[in-house]
Amino acid sequence: MRYCGIDVSRDKLDCTLIDENGEPLRRSRCFTNNRRGFTKITCWLEEAEAHSCVVVMEATAAYHARAARALHAADFLVSIANAARVRKLAHGLAILTKNDRVDSLVLAHFGRLAKPRRWIPSEPVIDGLSALILRLEEIEDDLQREINRREQACVRDTTAIVIHSIDAVTRALKTQRKELQAAIDAAVAGDARLADDMRRLRSIPAIGPKTAPRMLVLLRGHDFQSAREVAAFVGLVPVERQSGVNTGRPRLSKAGNPRLRASLYMAAIVASKLNPDIRDQYQRLVAAGKPKMVALGAAMRKLVHLCYGVWKSGDVYRPRPVAAA
Repeated sequence: MRYCGIDVSRDKLDCTLIDENGEPLRRSRCFTNNRRGFTKITCWLEEAEAHSCVVVMEATAAYHARAARALHAADFLVSIANAARVRKLAHGLAILTKNDRVDSLVLAHFGRLAKPRRWIPSEPVIDGLSALILRLEEIEDDLQREINRREQACVRDTTAIVIHSIDAVTRALKTQRKELQAAIDAAVAGDARLADDMRRLRSIPAIGPKTAPRMLVLLRGHDFQSAREVAAFVGLVPVERQSGVNTGRPRLSKAGNPRLRASLYMAAIVASKLNPDIRDQYQRLVAAGKPKMVALGAAMRKLVHLCYGVWKSGDVYRPRPVAAA
């Protein structure tokens, strides 16, 4: 097996190819981050007889997406690595230098040692829905900032023209928010499978119109094998911290999308009152002396498990039967 690490930037792709023992097979090369460069990378790998090569790259904003799709289409096994984990591996290998060529070498070693899972491109409809949700989140953030600015401006007795400017921007942002939400609803309604998935997710008490589309994009956009994998991806799996006699309280890893976790947090608060399965779990943990934040973390994780369950099973949510006394 051969491993190719690709360090991605806006304009170029630095590539390093190694064998299963970690030995370089060819000199590192730099290619342009465009279609012509993708073709040259493919030829470069084929010349090295690396047809079954594992290609490892980091998620670099949107700059890695076209290269990943092109190499996947060329039948290479593409993996998208977590940047923090790659950097920790570099420290473990005593590689302290950081430049594009060295980073590509570390990525190749990461593929050789960590054996990351193959990346599968999501469907275009999921990419479009994800872009709409991201833009809606950005608009909502901007809207909240304008609301905060107006409050501060009023406290300072700012001139009327400033207040008028803030109000004009706020109205425009609210219009954009409404249009984007309508576009999200139309995108879901226009695809039978998405509409069916959304119906099942919304059958879970506390999974509302904000959380359901985000969970839908997450589940349909990744190849998860279990509910635990989904919870780990979102950052809701407790991480134990213990060394010798020093023991720290386990904390959530918080390794995933913070906006999705925030949405799940609000959903968990509602679920702890309305969802029978989660309410029982929450009350049981609190009665056992667990802090409320720990119980809410467990509720968030349970919500993710329920979302995965209804999505995977193709059935709507049904509360667990209450055991007879």
